[in-house]
Amino acid sequence: MSKPSITLFVDTVSPFAYLAYYALRNFPVFKQCEITYVPILLGGLMKLCNNTPPLEIKNKSHWIGLERLRWARKFNIPMHEEVPGGFPIATLGTQRVLCALALEQPDAVTRVIDVLYHEFFVNHQMLNKPEVVATLIAKALGISYEDAKTWYDKGNSSEAKALLMQNTKMAFDEGAFGLPWFIATNASGDRESFWGFDHLGQVADHLGLERSTANGWRAML
Repeated sequence: MSKPSITLFVDTVSPFAYLAYYALRNFPVFKQCEITYVPILLGGLMKLCNNTPPLEIKNKSHWIGLERLRWARKFNIPMHEEVPGGFPIATLGTQRVLCALALEQPDAVTRVIDVLYHEFFVNHQMLNKPEVVATLIAKALGISYEDAKTWYDKGNSSEAKALLMQNTKMAFDEGAFGLPWFIATNASGDRESFWGFDHLGQVADHLGLERSTANGWRAML
């Protein structure tokens, strides 16, 4: 029997994708899983689905602000009380950089996402500014700003652009209409898709993982 596996589609603009990403990266229950993180463009996915952006729906923007903090507190996930200025910001350049890394240095992708998510949702560093993203890439990879800027520029390559479009279309073809979107395959090879951080318990159950029933997990029962 193979190890349980998860594919998580991510865009650095999504607070709930951040929560899911943090959980998969840090919660012990997922340590035995093979996990793949796929950068997509959430706005592109929404267009493919003819889906209305959630912040354009009356009352939903207020609910999203409350819900992201509820889950962050229940699971002790770092999250600033306020949303970043200008939210939601354009992350096209940032997502293309992640695709450039995936093409040439795939082992660096999670190290960069770790820093980008933390700096955006905890410290409010603006990921729509190339100089900020380059600085954070340098921090994540332990390289110079000049080398990090080279990575940012590689995000403008036709290959990186094509991969981002391909990844976004793949998420759509898998049934995704928002983030976080999980594809979970258990040790028996049974494959299921799940949407939303609040379905993380169902992801764990499908994979046959032993999870706690305390704190945040209790809210998922």
